[in-house]
Amino acid sequence: MTALWQRWLYLDFPFETWLRNSYVYRVFGLLQGWQGGSWLLQWAEPLGALIICVLLVAAPFVSTGLMGFVLLAGAAYWMLLSISDPPANALTSIHILIFLYVCVSAIATVLSPVKAEALSGLIKLCLYLSFFTISARVLRSPKILSAVIWVYLMVSLVVSGYGIRQEFFGVEQLATWNDPLSELANDTRVYSYLGNPNLLASYVLAAIAFSAMAILIWQTWPQKILAGVTCITNTACLYFTDSRGGWLALLTAMVVGGVLLFVWHNDRLSPFWRRWLLPLCFGFGAGLIFVAIIAVDSIRIRIFSIFSWRGDSSNNFRINVWYSVLRMIGDRPLIGIGPGNDAFNAMYPRYMESRFSALSAYSILLETAVETGLIGLSLFSWLIINIFGQGLKIIKQFRNTNNIEVLWLVGAIAAMAGLLVQGLFDTVWYRPQVNTLWWLMVGMIAAQYPRINTFSE
Repeated sequence: MTALWQRWLYLDFPFETWLRNSYVYRVFGLLQGWQGGSWLLQWAEPLGALIICVLLVAAPFVSTGLMGFVLLAGAAYWMLLSISDPPANALTSIHILIFLYVCVSAIATVLSPVKAEALSGLIKLCLYLSFFTISARVLRSPKILSAVIWVYLMVSLVVSGYGIRQEFFGVEQLATWNDPLSELANDTRVYSYLGNPNLLASYVLAAIAFSAMAILIWQTWPQKILAGVTCITNTACLYFTDSRGGWLALLTAMVVGGVLLFVWHNDRLSPFWRRWLLPLCFGFGAGLIFVAIIAVDSIRIRIFSIFSWRGDSSNNFRINVWYSVLRMIGDRPLIGIGPGNDAFNAMYPRYMESRFSALSAYSILLETAVETGLIGLSLFSWLIINIFGQGLKIIKQFRNTNNIEVLWLVGAIAAMAGLLVQGLFDTVWYRPQVNTLWWLMVGMIAAQYPRINTFSE
């Protein structure tokens, strides 16, 4: 019998009966008879994948308005597929928790002191989540999943290649990204087509994780060489961003990905390597980091600045913003001010310290708490735990079948763990180029694990 806390954590309950008697849920599959005779819906998954790929190709190069238009098209297409799909294929526990979070965000919007701005944020949130829904619907096919990841990796190669070019040929710094009093005050931080080095680091992080997995998944040597080149190029670009959060995110992704790969291959290892492989890898990695800190000035200065507290201007700025945000949370602790950066920008000036204006809370956790209160933060945390738990459950199930395609999920979980670590100190997670990648990876997980009525084991 599954423990009670696990049943609640993973929503391991017989929802099927309740869902089939729900008036809202009856919309799903309403036109499933039409699906069989529709020429268009015979190509449902490829057409959905095309929408996903259009967004992935456009994201680094176009305005957020155009991205919103593509997201809106994806949402409309998902609705079309939903009303023509069999109802049993519609929902997972991740869908349910996301729906509950949207409900909390809607309540926060209604109760917000800046309702118009919060409503704008709620619409943006729903558009981002629509990318999750279409991804979860379309990415069930291994071929389509591999094709979508290939498209993203090729786009990331272009983005990273241009970022590396900026490092060697120089580029105008669009803001004061370095501490003016630091030895690296005049150092170049690359930003490629995204306009911000921290944002670029987040964007290429998932490409590093997926290209590393592609080396193992792709079968031919030309494919493996391409994956290796993509991995090296994106890693170099992330390094040249000089993003401390990006470096920590990469380290987190490497640790998480390495542990999951060890678990995946554990049964194939000899007793010696089962015992010593992880300690040797971690020891070797720690040694490389130590040598890099000692030998490379830029790495040493950037790493030590993390621990300088207010001695670094970037740290000092974030600390002042965090204190102001905590006061905002204290005034509206349960339900927050409403979702979106517009609501934050409307409320933050009432709390900010002079000279420390900000566009966000510079922390995913604080941003969630200020937008939707402690209720929304609790639900968001529940959702994150559920996503990772279900992802690990899938990897465990697929390991018994030796299906190597599941390694894409290893890359997704590693990248998401890295993004969350970076998100503790920054909010580039909310930018559309990164937010869509996050929900794409969540959709990958939701597309693979069993539906609600088959959760129990």
